[in-house]
Amino acid sequence: MNFFFLASFIIFILLLSRILKRQEQKRISNEQGFWDREQQANSVRRKSLDTLEYIQIPLDKLPVAILPDNADVAECRELIQTLSSQKIVNLTGYTNTDLKLEYGTANITALSEYDQNYTLLVRTLQQWADILMDAGYVYEAGVLMEFAVSTGTDISKTYYKLAEIYSSRGDSFQIQQLLESAGKLRTANRNTIVRTLQEAYR
Repeated sequence: MNFFFLASFIIFILLLSRILKRQEQKRISNEQGFWDREQQANSVRRKSLDTLEYIQIPLDKLPVAILPDNADVAECRELIQTLSSQKIVNLTGYTNTDLKLEYGTANITALSEYDQNYTLLVRTLQQWADILMDAGYVYEAGVLMEFAVSTGTDISKTYYKLAEIYSSRGDSFQIQQLLESAGKLRTANRNTIVRTLQEAYR
């Protein structure tokens, strides 16, 4: 009995050692691959940014006249107004290395700024939409969230709240469209958003 236990224990240790060794080799390989790509990226010359998909904010289509005296809404409007004159690009899902390889190291500061503008945009749109929904302006909140989805936002709340609005209208087509938009996301949130929507609106 003791011999069987000892043999099993030795086999377990050997298997565990092999698994750990493979994991370490994979980690080293991945790390080396990262540094190889990073070195390659750092040697890429500046490229034109004209082909980027710049986001234009349709101020004339947003519910800017709703709750004019609400301080929180005013702050959101002012942020959106300021962003409308800035360059905005959704670079969610891309690493700095990816961007340097594609557009050159010299552009990384500008690209980071464009992406930060995008993050601020979609967060502000959702914050604004939340305030309007709480105040009973469901349609107007939907307009804000629909714009956010059209830009490729990966804020899960935007999809869930918009789906609730569509469901309340009995609009299964729009829910399907929302699912398709979520399925095109480049981030880790994609699968969770899609699965949640599918489970809630089968």
